[in-house]
Amino acid sequence: METDIDSGEYIDPDNLEYSELRWGKYKKEQTIFYLHGTLPIFDTGINIVKVEYDNEHFLLENVKDRIDQKQYPIFVTAGNGKEKLTHIMHNKYLSYCYERLCHIEGSLITFGFNFGPYDTHIIDAINIAAKMGRKQADKLWSIYIGVFSDDDLKHIMEIKNDFKCKVTPFNARTANIWNH
Repeated sequence: METDIDSGEYIDPDNLEYSELRWGKYKKEQTIFYLHGTLPIFDTGINIVKVEYDNEHFLLENVKDRIDQKQYPIFVTAGNGKEKLTHIMHNKYLSYCYERLCHIEGSLITFGFNFGPYDTHIIDAINIAAKMGRKQADKLWSIYIGVFSDDDLKHIMEIKNDFKCKVTPFNARTANIWNH
């Protein structure tokens, strides 16, 4: 008999779909966060489930099958920073990710995120983690931001002072992130 760590609900292992990941007992070890959600993560009402590809179907086919079953991905796509934050706080998975970001220590690496004008809530969370620039040991000290173009770099340099920690842009096109 299995029980979901977060809800206490009974999970029937015979009804689990192959290749389906459940967000549960390993969430404290989680190090990759989808702050605005992602297409393969679904909220089933009881569990947070990450859909993967399997031996028979590609990932998008499995996502489409869930959508056809009237299950929808956790995904924040529209609104200003305040509206996005409201959406985030009303979802168990997204609010967990946001809270973890607010308490991160050391260094943060972002890849594929440009800190656009509607992402002020993410900068706010980073500044909370950076203890608003106060001098203390247990805080976020630096952020490394992947940029893909000269325009991206220019934008990050323009908003660099909005962060209360050291900001270092890096060339995301040449970063060899998948081989480590």
